[in-house]
Amino acid sequence: MKPDSADAHCNLGIALDGLGRPADALASYDKAIALDPAYDAAYVNRSVPLMALERFAEALASCDRAVTLNPASAEAHNNRGLALKGLKRRVEALQSWDEAIALKSDFADAYSNRGIVLNELKRHAEALASCDKAISLKPDFANAHNNRGNALYNLQRPSEALESYDKVLALRPDFADAHCNRGIAFADLGRLADAAVSCDRAIALKPDNAEAYFNKSCAALLSGDFERGWQLYEWRKKTKNSPATRSFAEPVWTGAEDLFGKTLFVHWEQGLGDTLQFCRYARLAEARGATVVLSVQDALVRLLRTLSPTVTVIGGDARPAQFDYHSALLSLPLAFGTVEQSIPAEAPYLSTDPDRARFWKERLGDHGFKVGIAWQTGVRSDTSADMARSFPLNRFEALSKIPNVRLISLQKNDGVEQLDRMPAGMKVETLGEAYDKGPDGFVDTAAIVANLDLVITADTAIAHLAGALGRPTWVVLKHVSDWRWLLDRSDSPWYPTVRLFRQPAHRDWAGAFSEMEAALSELCAAARG
Repeated sequence: MKPDSADAHCNLGIALDGLGRPADALASYDKAIALDPAYDAAYVNRSVPLMALERFAEALASCDRAVTLNPASAEAHNNRGLALKGLKRRVEALQSWDEAIALKSDFADAYSNRGIVLNELKRHAEALASCDKAISLKPDFANAHNNRGNALYNLQRPSEALESYDKVLALRPDFADAHCNRGIAFADLGRLADAAVSCDRAIALKPDNAEAYFNKSCAALLSGDFERGWQLYEWRKKTKNSPATRSFAEPVWTGAEDLFGKTLFVHWEQGLGDTLQFCRYARLAEARGATVVLSVQDALVRLLRTLSPTVTVIGGDARPAQFDYHSALLSLPLAFGTVEQSIPAEAPYLSTDPDRARFWKERLGDHGFKVGIAWQTGVRSDTSADMARSFPLNRFEALSKIPNVRLISLQKNDGVEQLDRMPAGMKVETLGEAYDKGPDGFVDTAAIVANLDLVITADTAIAHLAGALGRPTWVVLKHVSDWRWLLDRSDSPWYPTVRLFRQPAHRDWAGAFSEMEAALSELCAAARG
């Protein structure tokens, strides 16, 4: 009846966007803008389907145009923040939401959106406060309750996070992401059956929900159900924060194909600890007759060349000129059908550089019971869940006072600043500028570990290095640990020389260290004869 109505085209865009048809919605908004180039609300609305199509730079430009036309549009500033978030320009996104709130003090969406990005910036207490403000303005705001749950989980308060997710689902039972998040909280509380149920509900609502499948895989692996866990673990490659898996024209090796006389390219994908733990599978592939080329992080190249004289180890993003099959490193347990009884647990499977081992033997000396320690994961790259594995250096205070014990810091980068604020009377030796200097740092760490009587560490790469070297190692774990350490056991099927000390209750590091103090006192007494 009125084909030149800009308002009608804009409203049609809103309807199409609500139906999940972003490309059609975008066409309607463009038509509205063609009819009225000064239509600021159409520019704001246009950013929504652009973001759904992951065209964030165009969405930002559309919001910028809306702000130029109407600087007082709180909605334009809010959507601008979302576009900036999509571009990972998080600090600028916060500034846009602050501007939106300055223009509209009761803007619950802007407060909730702030909470998302503050979580991503690891400013979790601020994220919680922002979500609480959103909920105070709009008590039935499901997204804000979900974001609040995420902030509480990141603050290591999983029981409270679970309460927030329950509120979300009371408001919106079909909120797939909230079911998924609820599963994560259940897993952190050790309620693995409940975690699986929540993940299944998320999958039923959203069959391609990679995060839910991945979380379900971690719960299965943690429970020791490797057969199901490794299958589901392949969904990690499709998650939003997917590890750096690589794709090639050559086929993936699934375990079914004959490797005899073939070249298998295995490429790293996650952290240093993952590479140290799973590099052992290269030798299993060799045993099947393959020529193996193993890509690892540059810092590990020299160390991992001790894995096998016939495995070719290359660094970074390098690739061989020719190969028959390839596999991401953490897909090999699935390809080999690994269950607990078939874990390749022989240790050591890595070795030290003899010259560096002699150098550090001389530097360390022979006196005392030498204990290498590490207490913190890297805060720059790890998730909040990973940071929950860390504990303060001062937890070692009682251990440092056991007669004849020498605590020697193996900590690098994040966490070393705690050495400057130890409790009075606590002593931890450091290794000086020579420690892990240069690109082959792990060669030094390995040489030092080989000369220690014991390693005590948080769940870091040091734990996997010491285990791979077959050295006596104690790993201090949170109450419900990462899946690779399983549940409720003090040994590891992956490393025969590793002993596990767990928090007896959530966040109870004191209990774990009290048990370890008694064990170390007994060990030192036995060493003295």
